[in-house]
Amino acid sequence: MSSISIIGLGGMARAIGARAVESGHAVEVIGRDAAKAKDLAAALGGGATAGTFGTTPTGDLVVLAVPHAGGVPVVTEYGDALAGKVVIDISNTFAGPDDTALATPEGSSAAQEIAKAAPASAHVVKAFNTVFGHVLARGGSLDVLVAGDDAGAKARVSAFVESLGLRPLDVGGLDMAHRLEGAGLLLMGLARSGAGFNVALGVTILD
Repeated sequence: MSSISIIGLGGMARAIGARAVESGHAVEVIGRDAAKAKDLAAALGGGATAGTFGTTPTGDLVVLAVPHAGGVPVVTEYGDALAGKVVIDISNTFAGPDDTALATPEGSSAAQEIAKAAPASAHVVKAFNTVFGHVLARGGSLDVLVAGDDAGAKARVSAFVESLGLRPLDVGGLDMAHRLEGAGLLLMGLARSGAGFNVALGVTILD
């Protein structure tokens, strides 16, 4: 099993943390509000701990579970504390009055911005952004699309995803993160256009 640090205290942090604890991983949750971090760790159970924001995360895998606007500032603030870590960016870059556009231009993405801000020895992988937190929390098998430039980092993230009872699907390099963020936008459009929010994107692999 892996050691996982989750920076963020929202619904996705709770959903990923819960599945990680259930799967036997050592989980650390981190937030600027130390009291809320302790409350979340207690709610997750399974020996989950609350870390101190800004210090070196204990986990080899660091799930960056913060909104897009906070991603680069958080990574910049952590600086060399993320050296050698695999950082999983789960954010979407929704923009516009109705969240119907992407904040990142063609050729860029939240994950690529984060990779530029991270230490050179850190590896950024995009994952989980095409799964709603409440759907992830329901349990069951879902597809998780994964993008990254480092094969070893992607393999570690894929193994973590699989350990949660989910199916990892490698979509290519980190440049594909823009497309994954577009898929997140597609999922929102699908949900709002009649399918409802208890929905997930999946891939059917034909023989």
